[in-house]
Order: sequence, then C-alpha cells, then structure tokens
Amino acid sequence: MATPGSNSTGEGGEASKVAGFIPLVTVVDFHHHRGPEVERWFGVAEGQDPAADYDWTLLPFMALSDGAHASTEDFSYFTLLRPATDDSPATSLFGISCTRQLDASQLLVRPADVTRSTVQKAVVVIADSPQFFGMLRERLSIVTSAWFAQREFSDTEILRRFQESLADEKTRGQMNEDVDRDQYLGMSLRELVREFRWQTLVLLKCCLLQPKMLFFGSRCERLCMMQFSLISLIPGLLRNLQDCAGPDLNNYEKNLSQPTSLRSSDRNSLLSYMGLPLQIFGKGSLFGPYTPLQQLDILADFGTKSYIVGSTNSLLLQQRDRYSDILINLDENTINITSTSLRTALALSHSDRRWIDFITQEVNDTWDDTNPGRPKTMGYRGSEEFIRLQFEEYLLSLISSVKYHNYLTQNGHNPKALLPHIDGDPSVDFSNEWVEYWMRTENYRMWNAHTDSHLFDIVEPKHPCAGGLTVDDVQRRIQQQVQDLHLDERFAVGKEVLGRNLAAGRDKASTMFNKLYADMEALREAQRKRAEESQAAEKNGSATPDADPGKAQQTGSSVSARAGAYIGSWTSWADQKRKQGWGRSSGSASTGGWGFGSKRLSRGFNTDSNSEKNATPLSSPALSSPGFTSTEKIQMSDVQHRASEGTDRRPLTQDSFGESMLDAAGSTESGTSSPASVRKTAPTPERNDAVNGSKVEGADEHIDAAKIASKKVAEVAANEKDEKGEETSEAKREEPKVAAETTASGEYI
Repeated sequence: MATPGSNSTGEGGEASKVAGFIPLVTVVDFHHHRGPEVERWFGVAEGQDPAADYDWTLLPFMALSDGAHASTEDFSYFTLLRPATDDSPATSLFGISCTRQLDASQLLVRPADVTRSTVQKAVVVIADSPQFFGMLRERLSIVTSAWFAQREFSDTEILRRFQESLADEKTRGQMNEDVDRDQYLGMSLRELVREFRWQTLVLLKCCLLQPKMLFFGSRCERLCMMQFSLISLIPGLLRNLQDCAGPDLNNYEKNLSQPTSLRSSDRNSLLSYMGLPLQIFGKGSLFGPYTPLQQLDILADFGTKSYIVGSTNSLLLQQRDRYSDILINLDENTINITSTSLRTALALSHSDRRWIDFITQEVNDTWDDTNPGRPKTMGYRGSEEFIRLQFEEYLLSLISSVKYHNYLTQNGHNPKALLPHIDGDPSVDFSNEWVEYWMRTENYRMWNAHTDSHLFDIVEPKHPCAGGLTVDDVQRRIQQQVQDLHLDERFAVGKEVLGRNLAAGRDKASTMFNKLYADMEALREAQRKRAEESQAAEKNGSATPDADPGKAQQTGSSVSARAGAYIGSWTSWADQKRKQGWGRSSGSASTGGWGFGSKRLSRGFNTDSNSEKNATPLSSPALSSPGFTSTEKIQMSDVQHRASEGTDRRPLTQDSFGESMLDAAGSTESGTSSPASVRKTAPTPERNDAVNGSKVEGADEHIDAAKIASKKVAEVAANEKDEKGEETSEAKREEPKVAAETTASGEYI
C-alpha cells in the first residue's frame, strides 16, 4: 500500500530512492466556529488524510500563525514529524504556508458558513527538505495570489496543477541535487549581520552549545527566516535536518561514519572529512521555526534538552525564564541571556571581535536600502557568498584548533610532539570558556568521535584574526559601543535642542541689551536737551517776543506765591524784634535785639547803580527781582524762624536765611494763609523781569502788595504795644523811621 507522499509508480527501490517524499499541497481554512482546520489535500489518494494518518493535529495552527490576519500576506515555516513506516524510518518534514485574506463581499458565490467580513485561508506545501524553500516561496506566493484573485474558492484547479509540477520536479531529481544553487534564496545573511553586528557570532557559537533558544517577533516570515539564516552558517546543515522535528530522532548519528579519504579539490569532501556539518539537532533536540502555543508541552518535556524555536505570541515573553536560556527579540533587536554560565561562555575574545567587526564593516560599507540582499557595488565583498565563506573558514579554524588543543593535552609532556610553526594553544583565541562548554555538548561528542585526531594537519589551527588586543581593536570597540548605545543620535538631538535654546537665549539677550541701550540713549538725549534748554534760558535772560504767555503767567504766579510767603515770615519776625526793642540804637545791637546802622544796612549791597542788573540773587527770587529799584540791595543771611516760636532767636546767616525763605514758601503753597500773601486783583501792564534767568510778569504788582503789607505790619505792631502799655517814646520815634526806610527801599529782610 502506498503511503501519502511516497512514490507510487511501483518501480524498484532505485526509483523510490531517487523520488523520496513527493511534496504535498493542502489548504487550511479558518472557520469562525471551529477555528483553523484542514480543508483539502492535493497529491494523495482520494479519501486519504495525511493529517490524521501522521497525527498532524497541530498542522492548522502552524499554517495559520498568530497575527497573520494583521497583514495581507504572510508566510509561516514549520517542521512536522512523519512517523516510521514499513519502508522508511521516522523523519522530519518541512512545511511552508502562504496566508492571505479576502473581503467576503467580493466573493462570487458566498457559502452559508461564511459569516465574517473576511475569508482567511492558507496554502501549504510540505516537503522533505527546506533546501529549496527560497525558490519555493516565490512560486507559492504567485499561486496563492492567483487563487484568491478568482474570488471562487471552490475552483482548485490551479492548486492541483501546482502540486503536480512539484511532484514532477521531484521525480526527475531536480530537487535532489547536492549543490548549493538557489538553496539560500530568501535567507538574507546581510540583514542578519547588519541588525545584530557582533552578536551574530554570539548567536552562532550559542547554537553550537545547544541551549534552549527562543526567537520572538511579530512578523512570522522574518522570524522564521532569521532562524534558517542562522543555521545555514553551519556548512551542510540545511541538507541534514532529518532529526530536527522531534527530540526522539537520531537517524543522523546512526548512519554517520568516519571519512577515510579526502579530495582536497572537492569542497564537499573537505567539509565531510573535517566533520561538518556539526549536528546540533539530534537526540533530545528540536527545531521549530514557528512553534504555536499548542506545542509548548513538547518544549517543557523532560526529554527535550535543547531547541531553536520561534513564536509570535507575546505570552512566551512572560515565561521566558522557563522556556529559554537565551531570548532573541527581533522586534527590538535585543538578546537576553538568562543563564549565567551561558553568558560567561559566550563572551567573545579579542580575536573574535576583530573578526566579526571586519565582516560587519564590509556589510555596512556595501549596504543598499533598495536591495538589502545584494551589495551596492555588485561585487563579491559583502555579499551573501562572502559572508558564508568567512564563517566557513572560521568554523574550520575552530575545529582544527580544538583538535590541536586535545593533541597538546595528550602530549604536553613531550616537547618534540609540538608543532614548531604553532605558538602556544590556538584555541585560546576562541575563548577557553566557550571551548570547555562546547566539549560537554552532544554535537561535540558526535563530531569528535567521527573525525581524525590530526585535522590540524589539513587546516591550519589558527584563528583568522589571531593576536592580542591592539589599539585598532580598542578604537573599533569604542566605535561599536557608541553605535550600540546610539549616542550619536542622542547627541544629535541634544545638540539640536541646545542650539535652539542658545539661539533663543541669544535673541532674548540681544533684545534686552538693545532695549537697555535705547533707554540709556533716550535718557542721555533727554538730559542733553534739558541742559541745552537751561543754558539757553540762562543766556537769554529775558523773554523773546514769541514767548508763550501761558508759561510766563505760570512763572509769575510762582514768584508771587514765593513773595507772599516771604512777607508773611518777615512780618512774624519783625513783630518779635519790635517787642524786644529792635531799632532803639542806630549803630549797634542791644542785648535783646539787632540794630541796623547805615553801614550794616549797606553790607552786601552793590551801591553801583550801573551794576544793578548784574546783581546775583542769593536766596529767594523775590530778592533778585529788578522791580526793587533801591540803589542799595541788602544781601545778608536769612534766619530760621517759625511763627509759633516767639522766643527763638539767633544771628542771621546765609544758610538760615535760605531755609527760612524755603519754609515760608512751602507753607504758603500748601495752603497756609498770611497777610502778606494778599495780592491786587486789578490787572497791571506786563513787565519782563528776570528772576533766576526766567521771565516774570507783573512784578510791580507784587511790590505794591509788599508795601501795603509793610504798612499794615507797622499799624498792627503799634496797636499791640498801645494796648499792653509797653510802648516807649524811643520806640515811637524809631518806628516811623524804620517804616519809612522799608517803604522807601521796597525791600524786606
């Protein structure tokens, strides 16, 4: 009985050996009640269901990945375990699915069970090797897109023809060639190296240590391709993944034998003799590019010692410590190593960093955003093949150095056994911690048992970038750390913000200083104008014909108020002096008062009538008014005198005289009444009198008021003395004389 996917031609074993497993095509539909389910198969006999025969209960969940509905088209890669049959042992199969969705309103014929707004289906191809998945992916995408474009899913003729073409190619042996042609299409190593840089080597060395590696990413296709790209760095591993679908498979080691011959001109012969590929998927190991949550029980099984799996469900991130020794987050491009011993072993040596930095620099120098898979120079350096050959050289040097390390351990006591051209132990350049960790793994045990102990005679046991730490390494390390921390981007943003703030502060400071300077200039200009006006007023000394009458009248009023205040203060002072016997002696001062003689009255006066207009006032403007026409002007000190202090007496000085005048003027202006402030109401002709360099109108009016006030003062003083009976004949004789003198002179001190 023919099994699904096997050669049913009935020919001999040779035909079956050539054909192998015939690729199958299936359709997985997402039912709104039952969830994802297998809808139909192509390439099997009528009525057969390989999912039921091989117990592929998780196939629908693997084909329709979590989050596939978020994109128009998505791809999923997974592994399936085909149990042993009568003519073949248990082996691993590989599936690739293309998921698309269509608006239900666009269907030509809408089935009754379609109740949602969209229809989501996946077309799946199952093959026995992922070697040609790069080419197969492009064909699957075209077929799925054409099937959905029909808008009629009951017509599956295009899918049937697609499966027949795959079977025909398999039968003719086009998919069985042991060549590297097209097998890496779609597996971008350049993208892997550019995104992870020096950590790419960390991931490769981590694979060889066989820990529990968990990849996470929101895009399923990118998640799977990164894992395939990583394991493709181990030469020949993609063609030997027959044991990766389950932890119980171990067919590779059972059929493995030690090579006995070597053809140095044949690359495959050289790799086989050196023990490559290093089989990291064997007993107790598992490989699942996309692993749904329904498969977590296999990951947690005691028999599963190591695996490389990927998931798009963020629930695994919450339990990463349980399901992983190292977590690779492709959305954030970060690597989190939870195992302490693994973290120590994966620390790169100086030679490792120098080597991987060289490859990273080549990729960055030839990077093309429009075509990431090919260098912009269209040359060999930085290409996919360049990267693969560099890693191949690294692995050959690694296993050769480890073989020489074992040779040194066995023959350390025999100096003659050492190779003269090898200095010390070359495995040190690959990190002693990593070498010791690797020696405890299953793939090392398998490799060491099936290879010659003198492999270092074939390949030189030396690191491709052997040597200690140099200045270039330090500079390169600092540059890489700056790039890892994105300091240049942060500094660029900070520099932009700082420059913007400095520019704003500079503008504000400039505006403030300009305003301050303008204010200072305006103040200086105002002071200069006031000084010029003051100087001009002093030089003019008299009003011009076009002078403003309003300003002249205001100035005259101010002078009148000052004159009235002066007269009021003089009246009070004269009253007190008369009570004390002032004026009784003509030539000298008595004990209680002052006597004015002709010499004392003339002190400080300019008796020259020609110099009258040049006289300089000392205190009040009223004293310097030209309206006082006396030939002698008294210029003496005033006295600080208050009307309320009748007993306060002191000699006259210039300072006290000025203070008395200012006090009297202030009291008058503030509203105090004084008899001397009485003024005539009848208008008088204008006179241009200079008082302190200002124009004064109506000065004669103030002089007349002063004369009347002096007469009233004399009368009041005489009446008071008569009432008290204190008037003497001498005072009576002196009083008319003083009154006459003050009246004739027109000036009051």
